[in-house]
Amino acid sequence: MNLVRVPNILLPNKNIDYSKWSCIACDQFSSEPMYWAELAEKVGDSPSALNLILPEVYLDKNTDDAIKKINQNMLNYLNSDMFYELNSIILVERTLNNGKVRLGLMVEIDLEQYEYTDKNNSYIKATEKTVTSRLPARIEIRKHAELEMPHIMMLIDDKKSEIIEKLYADKQDMQVVYDFDLNMNGGHIRGFKVANSKDVVRKLNSLADSSVIKQKYNNDGNIAFIVGDGNHSLATAKECWNLIKQNLSDKEKLNHKARYSLVEIVNIYDQSLEFEPIHRLLVGASFDFVDSFCKAMKGESKIKVIFDGKTYFASVPENPSDAIKNIQDFIDDYKQNHKEIVEDYIHGDNSLTQLAKKHNAVGIFMPTISKDGLFDYCFRRGALPRKSFSMGNAEDKRYYLESKKIK
Repeated sequence: MNLVRVPNILLPNKNIDYSKWSCIACDQFSSEPMYWAELAEKVGDSPSALNLILPEVYLDKNTDDAIKKINQNMLNYLNSDMFYELNSIILVERTLNNGKVRLGLMVEIDLEQYEYTDKNNSYIKATEKTVTSRLPARIEIRKHAELEMPHIMMLIDDKKSEIIEKLYADKQDMQVVYDFDLNMNGGHIRGFKVANSKDVVRKLNSLADSSVIKQKYNNDGNIAFIVGDGNHSLATAKECWNLIKQNLSDKEKLNHKARYSLVEIVNIYDQSLEFEPIHRLLVGASFDFVDSFCKAMKGESKIKVIFDGKTYFASVPENPSDAIKNIQDFIDDYKQNHKEIVEDYIHGDNSLTQLAKKHNAVGIFMPTISKDGLFDYCFRRGALPRKSFSMGNAEDKRYYLESKKIK
């Protein structure tokens, strides 16, 4: 099974200031316009990935002109010969602000092997339910775009660290293709050209072998990669490819640039990866919600619920993934008959406590996803509910840097 291949990566020429070129993923700081204003000031008139993306903080405005400008900027950058092309996997070394190092591999994945529906038999699966209302603006950008700039992080289940970490042990023999400090407290990043890229592709594709899957999960079916971050960006790429391939012959479909999407593959057991819960704040909910919720939930573990200065406890399944699914299902069902409730997603225990008090709202402290259980859950039950977990802090998310042609 060919899930990945060696990419043709575009990198800015060496005369470009990489610290101004690279910027954080568009779905971060979506409630903080000052972050993006400060970044724009830092970038100034320099060439930057910021000019090729639409930060989600601006999605509530008319985006037509912004989208046209993004696509024009892509053409201008390509026509000015600003990039050079690298036919190779890149080994990424990202040093985070806490000093931990996250390793990744830049490869192309075959969108024909990926589905984002709740439950499917594809080898590449979404981890979270796709909110389709978030796709149209992204699709409008990509439909006419010459370039793809990914912030997608794909996860592999490599508990013995036999692929990425083994490769990293020989980094001293590799050519460094970039090495710089990321802006806005993003830490430091280095990229190495992988000489034996085809061997790495073979190892990654071997994760789809039926014997490997059976041994790991004691189950028949297909799974090799799951999307750790960038679920909606990859769903956008898939939707655009579905549109394009309608007008292609079978031969043309095989190697069309838009069939493949550039992603960074990370081992779920990478020591730097920290899964954090995303709590639920229910503004407009009353004690009736708390009472109904605590009576309906069943399981061996307990979670905390706060309302009106009091603390309650609800029983949930011991497996955090199953618990999150059951909690979100109850919230969604309850909201069907209580349209006055507004649900928000909150990072941090203290923030949830403060906001619940400020809005006289119900706060639910969500369980933390287990690394050991995430692949198993996606295999058994499909995609988790939206906003089920976060991989680290906002500043630690993937920055736009590499790109590829999709026309």
